[in-house]
Amino acid sequence: MQPAKPIAPRPVVRAAAADEAQDGPPCPRCGTPNLPERRFCRRCAAPLTVTAAAAKLPWWRTRWPFRRRVRIGGSGNALRRAIALIVLLALVVAGVLLWPLGKSAYQDVLDKLGSTAPIAPSLTTASAAVEGHPATAADDGLSNTYWGAPAIGDSIGFTFRSPFRLVDLIVHTGGSADPEQFRQQARPLVLSLEVTASDGEVHRKQVTLNDQPGPQTVATGISDVVQVKLTVREAAGTGPGRTIALAEVEFFKRT
Repeated sequence: MQPAKPIAPRPVVRAAAADEAQDGPPCPRCGTPNLPERRFCRRCAAPLTVTAAAAKLPWWRTRWPFRRRVRIGGSGNALRRAIALIVLLALVVAGVLLWPLGKSAYQDVLDKLGSTAPIAPSLTTASAAVEGHPATAADDGLSNTYWGAPAIGDSIGFTFRSPFRLVDLIVHTGGSADPEQFRQQARPLVLSLEVTASDGEVHRKQVTLNDQPGPQTVATGISDVVQVKLTVREAAGTGPGRTIALAEVEFFKRT
């Protein structure tokens, strides 16, 4: 006879030991009670010790360089304060240095967006004048009369009653707008422009003109103007018996 096939022994059913009494707090996930010394739930293995949620960082701590956890001597507070102080000082210095530039740019924008109106000086004087061609002829509104400067280096000054924003001025050279009469007298080619503000500050600029009749605009953009002075530095058509003729100077303020 052939030997019988081996048969595995049948499992023996044993009575399960009674669950030990559980006196600890219930599991926060499944509610099963656990002993106080247990760290994980005996049923679902969830942690029994609930850690407190980390406090939310303030917004500035999320920006570089404060978002980095740098430790110096056990704390990064000193480094953060030093960086904040440096940034604050840099902003103050930049504001002081850039304030005049920003103010000037702002005024220039207002000049371009706003409108202008003519303004007449209250007093016009000259360092010298040819007989019959006084300084007041340069602001009488006529282009066929002129201030006659005897020589290069002579100047004419305009004084105003109250400070204003001088946007630009228009210069007419020569003794007349007619081309033939224009060349009968010498004409200024280069003028030194000096503009005095109400606080005493003087703005200087060299103005180069075209040797042709008609208006020529000179952009200025200066605030609180109380006085303007023009000095002849170069002239065309000079010669014996020929006067340097400045026909008209017009001033325009911002409104």
